[in-house]
Amino acid sequence: MKLEIVTAERAVFSDEVDLILAPGVEGQLGILPHHAPLMSALVPGELVVRKSGNEYSLAIGGGFMEVRSDRVIVLADAAERAEEIDMLRAEQAKRRAQEKLAHSVSAEEAFEAEAALRRALARLEVADRVRRKKPRQ
Repeated sequence: MKLEIVTAERAVFSDEVDLILAPGVEGQLGILPHHAPLMSALVPGELVVRKSGNEYSLAIGGGFMEVRSDRVIVLADAAERAEEIDMLRAEQAKRRAQEKLAHSVSAEEAFEAEAALRRALARLEVADRVRRKKPRQ
């Protein structure tokens, strides 16, 4: 099946794949070829793609996924391949979000800080797991 991952800035991935594991709002979604049509919101986390025995990880910052019988389209708020993630920048974003969360005055500020923290943690976890090549849990 064809997988396309796009953000507002760029096309991140476009290729034929064998399996997609995506972080849905209700939990992990596993998509195989000829899956029933589906629309789902996605949360920040790791999106895994398997193709010809190889596994690729991407950190996504949330978004939406549309599944058709022969195609999956992911419209992500943000998406980076694991090897593109700058660990220093991600760590700095995590610290900024934690500080903002600790000093937030309104519910809106707290919500924004929590969202930024979830995105930063997703990026760090994906990059760390891939760099260490530890097995998926």
